[in-house]
Amino acid sequence: MESLLSIMIYVVVALSIMIFSVLAVTTRKILRSATFLLFALFGTAAVYFMLGYQFLGGVQIAVYAGGIVVLFVFSILLTSHPGDNSSKLESKKKALGLIGAIAMFVVCAWSLISRCSLIKTLPDLGEAELPTMSQIGNDLLSSGSNGYLLPFEAISVLLLACIIGGIVVARKK
Repeated sequence: MESLLSIMIYVVVALSIMIFSVLAVTTRKILRSATFLLFALFGTAAVYFMLGYQFLGGVQIAVYAGGIVVLFVFSILLTSHPGDNSSKLESKKKALGLIGAIAMFVVCAWSLISRCSLIKTLPDLGEAELPTMSQIGNDLLSSGSNGYLLPFEAISVLLLACIIGGIVVARKK
């Protein structure tokens, strides 16, 4: 009974992610698009929580749903009129977009199918020891050979440059 309930919740969350993702790219109002993106990111965090990855779900909410969407809305409000509608696409652009979407679907389907067949051929490693959150944090923020401190700092400098660029654009008006 409990597994049926979790499957039903997963289906509802997955459908909401798909619906909000489609709405995010098809709406003509840019602030609505950012709001639909926010809901899709919250749905993704819900999937992480359902899988038992509480840390990853929290990061999804804090970084993507919190930070990136606020940055999008901030840049939208600084560079355009949020109440304006975007222009309708011409039929030539719709055809190119449809061809691109189909091509990306084929690439994603091929990579998923080839990955699943690769997993079947991997040897059984038995019970592998899973790293703790402390080990993951130390590895991510270490400056050693396998550390990710430099890319982490590079991204923070890039975000700072974006904020400064937004302020410069806003001051010119």
